[in-house]
Parts: sequence; C-alpha cells; structure tokens
Amino acid sequence: MTRPTPAVWAALTAVLVGAACIMLSPYLHWVSSWPAAATLPVTSWIGTGLTAAFEVLKPLARVISTLLSYPMMLANAVLVNAPYSLTIGIFTALAWYLGGIRLTLLVVAGLGFVLFSGYWIASMNTLALVFVSVPFALLVGFAVGLLANEFKSINRVVETTLDVMQTVPTFAYLTPLLLLFGFGPVVGLIASIIYAAPPMARNVMLGLQRVEPEIKEAAIMNGATRIQQLFLIEIPSAASQIMVGVNQTIMAALSMVIIAAVIGGFNDIGWEVLLTMRKAAFGQSLVAGLVIVIFAILADRMSGALAQSEERHSWRVALAVVLVSAAIAAVERSLLPGPGSYSAFKGLAAAADSYLNAFTAANGIVLDAVKNGAMFFVLLPLKIGLDQAVLPFTWGFQWTKWMSAAVYAVFGVVAVVMALRGRAVAGLSLLIASGVIIVGIANLPWPFMLVSLGALGWVAGGRKLAAFAVAMILAILLMGLWEPALLSLYLCTAAVSMCVVLGGLIGLLSSISPTTWSVVRPICDFFQTIPLFVFLIPVLMFFQIGEFSAFLAICAYAIVPMVRYTHHGLTSTPEELLEAAVASGASDWQVMREVRVPYSLPTILLGLNQTVLYAFSMLVIAALIGTTDLGQQIYLALGQGDVGLGVAAGATMAILALVADRLVQAFALKQRQALGL
Repeated sequence: MTRPTPAVWAALTAVLVGAACIMLSPYLHWVSSWPAAATLPVTSWIGTGLTAAFEVLKPLARVISTLLSYPMMLANAVLVNAPYSLTIGIFTALAWYLGGIRLTLLVVAGLGFVLFSGYWIASMNTLALVFVSVPFALLVGFAVGLLANEFKSINRVVETTLDVMQTVPTFAYLTPLLLLFGFGPVVGLIASIIYAAPPMARNVMLGLQRVEPEIKEAAIMNGATRIQQLFLIEIPSAASQIMVGVNQTIMAALSMVIIAAVIGGFNDIGWEVLLTMRKAAFGQSLVAGLVIVIFAILADRMSGALAQSEERHSWRVALAVVLVSAAIAAVERSLLPGPGSYSAFKGLAAAADSYLNAFTAANGIVLDAVKNGAMFFVLLPLKIGLDQAVLPFTWGFQWTKWMSAAVYAVFGVVAVVMALRGRAVAGLSLLIASGVIIVGIANLPWPFMLVSLGALGWVAGGRKLAAFAVAMILAILLMGLWEPALLSLYLCTAAVSMCVVLGGLIGLLSSISPTTWSVVRPICDFFQTIPLFVFLIPVLMFFQIGEFSAFLAICAYAIVPMVRYTHHGLTSTPEELLEAAVASGASDWQVMREVRVPYSLPTILLGLNQTVLYAFSMLVIAALIGTTDLGQQIYLALGQGDVGLGVAAGATMAILALVADRLVQAFALKQRQALGL
C-alpha cells in the first residue's frame, strides 16, 4: 500500500475539520461565527493612532498640498486656456515623430472625437492631473527601484511594500489622504502618484537585474566608479525595460481619473462619467466613458511607441505641423467655435438613451430572466449555500437536511472510489467542494478556512507559506471583518471561476486557430486600456445596480489575463516535444492534453494569479453598484471620515489578495520544478 502524500493528508484534514464544524455549529455558535469577545478593537486603534499622527503631520501635509497645487494650477491653466487647435497640433506632431502616419491618424481621430464630444475642457482638466502626477510618480518609482537595486538588504522589503501598494484598494488610502491634505484636486493628484509609482519601481528593478554580468564586469575593469557604472552603463542597458515602466505608470495614472474625481470635486472627465451615471443618462455616460477610453488608448500607443521603437520620423514634418497649428490657433477665437460649443454627439447620446429605454422595455423580461437565473441558480447558492438558497418560490422545492446528508453521502462514496483508484486528492477535493456548495462561501466556518488555507500553503510552499496564510486569516478574524471578507471572497471566487472557464476556453481556441487570435488579441488590448469605472457603464445600462452587474463588471475586467496567459502557454510548447508526441502517434487532442496543457500549466497558473489580482482590484469599484462586502466598508469609511475602518478594510482586502497571490505563485513554481524548468 502506498504511503499518503502531503496533499492527501492536507485534503483529509480539511475534510475532517469541515465535517466537525458542520456537526458542531448547531450547538457551538462560535464555530460558525467568530466570537465578538475575541475581536480586538483594531479599527479603533488604527483610527486613534493615525488621527494622532495626522495632527502632527497635518501642517507639513498642508504645506505639501499648497506646493503641489501650483504645478497643478499651472498645468490646468495652460491646457484649458491653450487654443485647442494648438494642443491637437502638438500631440499630432509628437505622434508623427514617435510612430509615423498610423499613430498620427489615430491621434487626430481620437482628439477630434474628444473635441466634438463637448468634453474638451473637462478632458484638459483630466490631462492636467495626468501631466503633473506622472513625472512625480516616475521620479518616486525610479528612486525606489534604484535604491532597492543598490541596497539588496531592503530589496525584499521594497517588493513586499510594492505588493501591498498594488493590492490595497485605492479608495482605502483616500480616507487618510483626505484627513491629511484636505478635500480637493491635490488629494486626487497624490492618490494618483501613490497608485502609479509601483509599476515604475518594479520595472527599474527588473531592468537593472537583467543587465548582463559581462557588461557590468567590463565597466569595472575600465575603472568606472559605481555612479558611472550605474548611469553610463546599467541604466542605458536597462532603458527598454524602464520605458515599459513609463508606459505602465502613465496608464495607471490615467486609470485614477474617476477615483480622483470622487474626492477632487472639480470638473474633469471622471466627474462627468460619475455625474451622468448617477443621473442614469447612459448615452451621455457612454460618450464621456469613450473619451476616457480614447485617452487611455492614445496614452498607451504613444508611450508604447516611445518605449519600444527607436525609429523616429522626420522632425521637420513635426515642426511644420506645429507651425501650421500655431497659425490656426492665432485666428481660432475669431473664426472657429469655442471648445464648449461642440456637441456633435448630443443627439447620438439622446438616441442611445431612447434606444436603450426601448430595448430594455421590449426585452425587460429576458434581461430579468438572465439576471434572476444567474442570481438564484448560480450566485446565491455559491454565496449562502443550497440549504438556504433553494426555496419553493425560486427552485420549486425546499432544501432539507436529508438532501444535504444525501449529497455528502454520494460525494463521500465518490471520494472513496477515487481514492482506491489512486486519485485521493481529487476525490477529497470534490467532497470539500460539495460542502462549500451546500453551506455557501459566506457561511464557511472560520476553523475550516483557517485549516484549509494553512493546508494549501503547506502543500504549495511548506511551513513558511502555511504559517503566512494562517497568520493572515487570523489577522482578519481579530479585526472583526470576517463576514465582509467572506462576501468579498465569494464574489471574487464567482468571477474568477467564470474567467477561468470562459477565458481558458477562449485562450484554447486562440491557440488552435490563428484567425481566432487575430480577432481576440485587439479585443484584449482594448479591454486592458479601459479604466476600471468604464466597465460599469454597459452593465448598468442593461441590468441596473445589483450584485449581478458587479459580477459582470469584474468578469469583463479580469478575464483578459486568463485569455492571454492561456494562449501564450499553449503556443510556447517547445517544438521538439510536439514532434516527439506526433512521432509516437499521438492525435491532436492527445498532444493538447498530454503535452501542451501540462507544459503550459505554470504559465496558466500565473494567468490565474493575475486574474485574481484583477478581480480584487475591480471589487472595490464594483461596490459602487450594489455589493455589501469589504468594498462597501471602504466607501462607508470614506463617507464618514473613519480612517480606522477604511485602512482596516483596505488591509483586509490586501490580505486576501496577497494570500491568493502567494498560494498560486507557489503552485506555479512547484509545477515548473516538476517540469524541470
């Protein structure tokens, strides 16, 4: 008889603890619900501590806020008051110089849409925020990356800090920023800098780490000082990777525009999107959202051309474009309408609203059926379990304890049969899944979660990862945010599961058919440039506010990494492995199942990791349209000025994301080692 593997022991332990919790929960309330007496007043401690610290730091913060307001006002004044023909001309000239005719036409078409949409002034206010925040973010990110590269002792600390900064929801640190810097555009500017700096830091670190050792040794042998090595040799060698950081920083700063509008209180394009969404003017909201999408696409393409292409086009043509636009600008005020006079899409927006109203009225029954079907038969059972979700008015019958017992018995038999056939882990996992479906993720007992995540960590990465997972979950329990954390976990699990199934299928089809990939790839590019808030517009148009709309928005945002990584993994299998499989007589399906999928599994797991992080990022934004999880706690804290609750809820969401990140990365590493990669 073979000895049980660690994975079998881990799964068996989780099953036994889960069974014990199910049997004891009717008699011991603390098993299913963390006792209030064991909850520490962490939110109060954080609030008291930060408030005291802010009282000391507030004078300095207000000085910083005042200093930052000057470049903000300058950029705003220049962009808003500059003739739009000159602004379009300068961007067109830059597009020609960086990317040639195709990029030029894209910029002209994009800025033309912005102008004729009637949102030129609001767009320039947004652009002012980006123009000021990006240099600061680049400077901070470059300095952090450089320091982490030079002082290896702080490298791990910096990487962990960057992980936390990128997993803590942006709204979570808006509350302390508001208390420190006050209400206004500068707070949005500072939030944008904090959010946009980590990509630059990461790419600087990565670029410097990838500099060939031979290049460094040659510089040392030629007598270069450390400063000379760094600025004359290593940084230029890492320039392409650093420029990727510039691209990602610009995109991150732009994605903050609507979040900045929430607390900025000034007339930018983000505010227009929020305002029109609140009024349910979806046609106009769509136009405003498209303006943000256009800015995102133009920023991506132009910064991408700066980062990836060393070929530059004629500067004389670029200068001629600027001169022509300056000549037009000189007579713009007397010959051309003002930027606020254009409203070419006003009728289109009204027509869109009219069509939408007619469509929802005509197809309301179908839309409601889709939403209610998904909620009652998929999301609700996953959330609160079959024993609470299956009711006569939805399913036509009442779920009973005997039904639960029957399901457990059936899956228990299946687990035993699979164990006898050498697949004990799969059988036990099915038994665990049946328990989760019956009980519901939002009702999972905390001892089961504690033991299960610890067991997963032990199997994936050993004792250290197990201890990390257990410690993180204990921290959530002690903060008293267990229930909203489970609600976040439920919605994230539902969305990620959908992304894995649908995104994996699309990635698989794209790997088989180059034609399919030629269609899917630009759609993925487009989805990755859309700022988070814009995903809310189409789902609200058809399904209004609610958990189902939030679920769809998360899926739309988080599916792209799964598609990309699945396609990349399945198409990067070494040719010699494929040739060996074909030579041995394997069919196409056998090659896919036995060769491509196992080899690509580490890459697909990294795609899963990114999908999870994307889902958590979108979770807070989705709270705007009808969730009751940690995102809602963050919004409540922002509205009430409760810095303790805001930081604690943000930290809890970061903990969930970090635990998921570490577990998936550990499994991916284990799979790579098993393949000898």
